[in-house]
Amino acid sequence: MGDLIEEWAARVAEAELSGTLPQRWARTQGVAKRAVEVGHALGKDASLLVAAATLHDVGYAPRLAVTEFHPLDGARFLRDEHGADERLVRLVANHSFALLEAEARGLREELATEFPLLERPLLVDTLVYCDMTTTPDGDRTTAQDRVAEILSRYGDDSVVGRFIRRAAPEICASVERVEAAVAAQPR
Repeated sequence: MGDLIEEWAARVAEAELSGTLPQRWARTQGVAKRAVEVGHALGKDASLLVAAATLHDVGYAPRLAVTEFHPLDGARFLRDEHGADERLVRLVANHSFALLEAEARGLREELATEFPLLERPLLVDTLVYCDMTTTPDGDRTTAQDRVAEILSRYGDDSVVGRFIRRAAPEICASVERVEAAVAAQPR
């Protein structure tokens, strides 16, 4: 079943992103590659991680951008159009401390009510790791450099800039926890 969810996620993400947002599709593929690289640390949840990494930015697709908040738009799309697994939908909705950005956008209650956080800290951290160690072009980077890149693109005073500055310590802590968990796993 693991390969099936990963293949389905890749088809959905490619269909929604590759034609309209080719750079976002390249980034998505890079995030999914990170998930494959570190997924062994999650055991049975490895395929769920890869699927979530592949779909985490699907809400950027122009036809899906209803609220202009991609975690919420993507999660609603996966739930409503695809009847996707609830854990997958909740991971997409809450990836990379989305609740903090939702708060800045006045969408915190909506996100938290519709898509409560998963109670799998390592799984949630690992999706943060995959997302925040990948550049806009899909290449590997550090979390610190990714945060700096986001700030330079959006600006300090934008909603995204304020969110990413607030989330940066948590992002770095998640990345450190994942790196430690991966290092502790036998290969």
